[in-house]
Amino acid sequence: MTRKPLIISTDPGIDDAVAIALALFSDELEIKLICPIFGNVSLAHTKANTEKLLTLYKKAPKVVVGSDRPLLREAIDASEIHGESGMDGYNFPPATVFAEDSLTAVAAMHEVVRQEEKTTLVGIGPLTDIALFLHLYPEDLAKIDRIVVMGGSLGRGNYGVLSEFNFAADPEAAKIVFNSGVPIQVAPLEVGDQAKILPEITNKVRSFGEIGEMVYQLFTKYRSGSYQEGLNMYDALAIALIVRPDMFELTSTRVEIETVPSLTYGASLIDLEGYLQLPANAEVALSVEPKQFEEWFVDTFAKIKESSSR
Repeated sequence: MTRKPLIISTDPGIDDAVAIALALFSDELEIKLICPIFGNVSLAHTKANTEKLLTLYKKAPKVVVGSDRPLLREAIDASEIHGESGMDGYNFPPATVFAEDSLTAVAAMHEVVRQEEKTTLVGIGPLTDIALFLHLYPEDLAKIDRIVVMGGSLGRGNYGVLSEFNFAADPEAAKIVFNSGVPIQVAPLEVGDQAKILPEITNKVRSFGEIGEMVYQLFTKYRSGSYQEGLNMYDALAIALIVRPDMFELTSTRVEIETVPSLTYGASLIDLEGYLQLPANAEVALSVEPKQFEEWFVDTFAKIKESSSR
């Protein structure tokens, strides 16, 4: 099987830690580059968290540091959800995998994309670096298979009244991405709310070796949803869209990002009824089958245990 080349822009973050594991241990994906970016916590923390995760996972893809702030606005964060460091709750071993800072994340993305026939970009944090890459290297657009993002909402937000955190963190970048003409797939907020991990699943994953124990410990500190009633899995959906699209109901539609400073700044207008009368620019997930997602989640972490113990 030919593995799909992948670039991940991420802001770890507890659910990012899970998404990175699901991608790194997938038989279908080849992670060519990981670019930590500001977002859930500061860039210093997301860089350190990426290094800790890769050390624990015993994987060493190329890591290049991304942006420490949005294109125009002041930076926001979600430390109230992920803890001060972004991954509070687990005592990681000292890092032995380190990010490069001799080039920018955008230049590193260009290096990967120009060498591959087709590359998929995954955005599970603010879209600043992906937007900059699209702007600076338009000759690379034809070599992007698609951009898969976790972000936006079908209705209400989780940062502002109508804005989801990843898009609210850099609305101008999100607008550039959706106006790029590159094929885009989106897992919005509400679909992450459907993909819940219940306590019995967390306890089962805990039995899957050191990585399973890490997931368990982080989940006990994660404040998106409820540990007892189910934790919301957002960023993992971006990986699932690539390797298990059959789990989703998808629709082609127009996505516009509100960039006028106002009460709706950063909101995503996902035009399911065609009010805007504009051509579709994205495939948007409307739902995920929760049981299938749960089974895929558990099966993947069981395989991670097998792989890690070899």
